Amino acid sequence: MTKTPPAHPLDHLVLPTVSLDVARARLASLGFVVAPTGIHPFGTENCCVFFADGTYLEPLAVGDRQAAASAIAEGNVFVARDRLYRHGLGNEGFSALVLGTTDADADHARYVEAGLSAGDELTFSRAFSDASGKSDTASFKLAFAAGDAATDAFLFACERINAPISTALQAHANGVTGISEVVAVSDLPAGQRRLISITAGSQGKDGDVFELPNAKLTILHPAAFATRFGIPAGAPSQLRFAAIVLSVGSADTVARLLAAGSVEHNIRGNEIVVPPASGQGAAVIFRETP
Repeated sequence: MTKTPPAHPLDHLVLPTVSLDVARARLASLGFVVAPTGIHPFGTENCCVFFADGTYLEPLAVGDRQAAASAIAEGNVFVARDRLYRHGLGNEGFSALVLGTTDADADHARYVEAGLSAGDELTFSRAFSDASGKSDTASFKLAFAAGDAATDAFLFACERINAPISTALQAHANGVTGISEVVAVSDLPAGQRRLISITAGSQGKDGDVFELPNAKLTILHPAAFATRFGIPAGAPSQLRFAAIVLSVGSADTVARLLAAGSVEHNIRGNEIVVPPASGQGAAVIFRETP
């Protein structure tokens, strides 16, 4: 019988985009500092947004289609799942929730035992540059999980073998300090509990709220999502990540910044909801946190 491990922390979120230039411009308009482009050795590339709580956003584009195709042929799950997402839902979105781990090998073995493994582990390194242009090497080991029916989303554990961080990349004009909640939509939320509980190491409470050490994951029926955020949940899905709730010190600061940039947004209590747009594949919610 598969044992549930201690809850894994949220590490980062993968956000497919058609163009890093578009994503960079959009994220800058929301008040984020965006890291220099990182190039993977298997055809994809990113421009991350890092937060002081250790989490980050990973906008992901395909920079070298031939290299990506070769990687898929060789069994690279990360690139294969990215292609599957894009073919099903388009080039803008939110494809994966990534959990932090100190032992990706153990996580992979657990996924295999539970019948949830999405494929072989992946170990890789890439060049990293901070805001000043200082270079280093970032290295990771990944273990992948996915449900049979939930083809619109997957999860993976990320072991940071070497992950340099620049504090200059964490100081955002909007005042965001981290990710407090990830919201997914599902036509059948109860059907996703086993996948989430085994990969995240959290049994969930009140049905579909999974507490992680540094954030929470909430699964909502599309109607409940629309009621909470005032925006549509999108096409029907067994499981699709749809919204990112970010912690800020001052909602007024965010509102002024968005208004100055003519960014569409809606104020709902202590939250500011920014609907998805090109380069921003998920709804972004700024929540004032005391």
